[in-house]
Amino acid sequence: MLVLTGGAGFIGSCFLRKLNDEGIKDILVVDNLGTHEKWKNLLGKKFKYYYNKSEFRQKLKQREFAAGINAIIHFGACSSTTEIDAEYLLDNNLAYSIDLAEYADRNHIKFIYASSAATYGDGSLGYSDKNFDGLMPLNCYGFSKQLFDNWVIDSGLDKTFTGIKFFNVFGPNEYHKAGMASMVFKSYKQIKETGKVSLFKSNTSEFANGGQKRDFVYVKDVVEVVWQMYLNNSFSGIYNLGTGQSRSWNDLANAVFASLGIKPDIEYVDMPESIANQYQNYTEADMSKLAESGLNYKFKSLEESVADYVNSYLEKNQKIY
Repeated sequence: MLVLTGGAGFIGSCFLRKLNDEGIKDILVVDNLGTHEKWKNLLGKKFKYYYNKSEFRQKLKQREFAAGINAIIHFGACSSTTEIDAEYLLDNNLAYSIDLAEYADRNHIKFIYASSAATYGDGSLGYSDKNFDGLMPLNCYGFSKQLFDNWVIDSGLDKTFTGIKFFNVFGPNEYHKAGMASMVFKSYKQIKETGKVSLFKSNTSEFANGGQKRDFVYVKDVVEVVWQMYLNNSFSGIYNLGTGQSRSWNDLANAVFASLGIKPDIEYVDMPESIANQYQNYTEADMSKLAESGLNYKFKSLEESVADYVNSYLEKNQKIY
């Protein structure tokens, strides 16, 4: 049986779809559905069991699963970069991850987990997944992910586990993320409501308004790469997962307008003070380590990915992949 935590979340539910497409249905989905609509991400998916996160953690500690688990894909976490409850983040993103990792190590179970590009902080030390020293995350979310990466490395488990530093992932099944949804999703909604897109003004002379850059990667590409990692029983280490090419917010907004056949209309607004001191003006995944591993994948361009997301999902009011 495969355990998929965060199985109703954005990336998790898309990977659940991939598992089903590959004929895998003996799956235990773990999540915390609460009153959110993300339960809809499970519609049409096949899995054997569902457990709330708290119940699952308790059963795991009581060793109720015995030898029934053969792989753990751990995508369950609080992914809010604006969450300020540090105790919550360290329990949910660190302690929970350690519980799972120790269980996997003790029972010789394949373990793949989600890290984040937020661990790189302002990028002054670069975005190489070969360097883990001296990184200074800009928010507690990134800090919680960094702490678990360090725990994995210090425990020597990077030789058997696989960690994935996700960059700016976008695509279907993210509708429930509210303020943490991608700018592709937000831009589409803005265009439909106002005919224009609002982007932040630059907070530095290094970048023009809307010229700040991110490594945007489509969730369909992401799940294909994770699938290859899952299939390779000898694959291990902590890797970046982006396209390796940064693009500006202006590029992204223009791609959404182009997908809709509308002339671009972009306005620039002041960046809120609450995020100005933790804002990443530039990210770009160094993908050389993944290439050296022998895992090769050709990522779709930003324009291709946005067009598929807009025309195959958002325009059809089809939220679920």
